[in-house]
Amino acid sequence: MNKSSPPYFPTTLPIGTIGDLLAGCASMLESDGVAEPQREAREIVAAVLDVPKFWAAANSVADASPDVAKAVIKAAMRRAMGAPLAYAVGRASFRHLTLEVDERVLIPRVETEILVERVLERCDPKARRIADIGTGSGAIALSLAFEGEFARVFATDISLDAIHVAAANAASLGKVLKSPVEFRHGSLLAPLKREMLHAIVCNPPYVSFAELPDLPADVRDWEPSLALLSPQDGLAMTREIIRQAPQHLVSDGLLALEVDARRAGTVAEMVSVDERYVAVEVLLDLAGRERFVFARRV
Repeated sequence: MNKSSPPYFPTTLPIGTIGDLLAGCASMLESDGVAEPQREAREIVAAVLDVPKFWAAANSVADASPDVAKAVIKAAMRRAMGAPLAYAVGRASFRHLTLEVDERVLIPRVETEILVERVLERCDPKARRIADIGTGSGAIALSLAFEGEFARVFATDISLDAIHVAAANAASLGKVLKSPVEFRHGSLLAPLKREMLHAIVCNPPYVSFAELPDLPADVRDWEPSLALLSPQDGLAMTREIIRQAPQHLVSDGLLALEVDARRAGTVAEMVSVDERYVAVEVLLDLAGRERFVFARRV
């Protein structure tokens, strides 16, 4: 079912225990042809309650409030329409954070969690200013600000909608962030033209237009094309970041890019032939795929 054809669901579920809610949610999803409805129901209830996925099944006798039941119905309806789970429940987990997400921003991926980890490992302890280019939901910038102690974390995005989502996430996390985060609206590094940085991190759009039909429907039909697609075989935005970054990096400053695994070698070559960079690395994700390209400013 697509998002233009809303399913019919009853407006109420039996309100009793979490177990009742799980059973009712699973039944609703199954009736609309959602695969693995029991698993989906567990994930929806857990996400609505902001608890681990196993919690709902382990606490099936706990009471379910009317507000929780209403939120579960809403999420299940959106999921049955084809919305990715994160959009259906309105939030996504990323490393140690829970972020609000919707169709204005890309859903944070587990691969990008590894990008943050590798950046934190390789950042000089004296690194004071760092930037996340194309911040989307703010996942990278806010994780860096939560886990690292920087003088400032900049976050840019060409989408004003994305800036609004990321800034709202920052506001909700304000008390736990170790570093101040500053959001700037504009394309790539243009909003940072007067800033010198110790690290630049970017997960740019890297899907080519020709590849769009091959994407899963819940990606192709729901996630913002601005955050997915790039011209020139998916490499235009990456190439531009590589070109612009040295103007903003201090000597030995770090450039960290997430890339399409099929194009990691091409990106590494693009960086290697630019004499402003040294120490080019291609790093693997958890599946053993070439996913990240790192380099240092001369």
